[in-house]
Amino acid sequence: MTIITLTTDFGLADGYVGTMQGVILSIAPEARLVDLSHAVAPQNIRQAAYILQRAAPYFPAGTVHLAVVDPGVGGERRAIAVRAGGMAYVGPDNGLFSAALAQPGAQVFVLDRPQYWLPDVSRTFHGRDVFAPVAAHLAHGVRAEDMGTPGDEALRFAIREPVRPAQDLIQGEVAYVDHFGNLITNIPGAWLAEGHWRCQVGGHTIHQLSTAYAGVAPGTLLALVSSVGTVEIAQRSGSAAQKLGVTAGEPVTLRLAG
Repeated sequence: MTIITLTTDFGLADGYVGTMQGVILSIAPEARLVDLSHAVAPQNIRQAAYILQRAAPYFPAGTVHLAVVDPGVGGERRAIAVRAGGMAYVGPDNGLFSAALAQPGAQVFVLDRPQYWLPDVSRTFHGRDVFAPVAAHLAHGVRAEDMGTPGDEALRFAIREPVRPAQDLIQGEVAYVDHFGNLITNIPGAWLAEGHWRCQVGGHTIHQLSTAYAGVAPGTLLALVSSVGTVEIAQRSGSAAQKLGVTAGEPVTLRLAG
């Protein structure tokens, strides 16, 4: 049974997600469906791309990742499938699959074979009419090259990397804000293996790293290494994002204390 994950900005109030699942199961009733998130902020492609990047490595080879955050639906953006790292990705060509496309040997297929879509295609719901059927056919054994023309490239976001201009200085940024208001940065925790570091973000300084949320009193800001292995700024029993008034893209600086 092939796994199909779903990532959207649809929410769960309107039945859009369930409709896509119905399309998939009508074509591939043996598929196992896993919801990664349907709470992506509306039209926030980078947020969805981050969620997918962090979750995909934990799925087995052969998984199909269906992602629909699609502000360009009905316009000039292409519909694509990507094959990378033993998995497949289906969705709009708008940067959602930047991490997969960066993998060695990644292949792009422009979805241009309508026989693998629903018969009537809406200009506003390609998730139901194009992407869900293609994902289902992939899970049911149809090859990506049978459903699309190989493409040379697809849209990728510029990868923002942290820098270490000096041994006692690291500069990065908030890459993602999770549901709890934790600020997940792009700074590898391994860079902080030695020494006493101070973290500066949003005009606030955290004077030492913690090993767990419970290491500080409720309401206190802390910095620690997150579950994805990068530096995280959090507030115990609260939201660091709200307290500091920051969001993704906020600069983060770490300095080694003298």
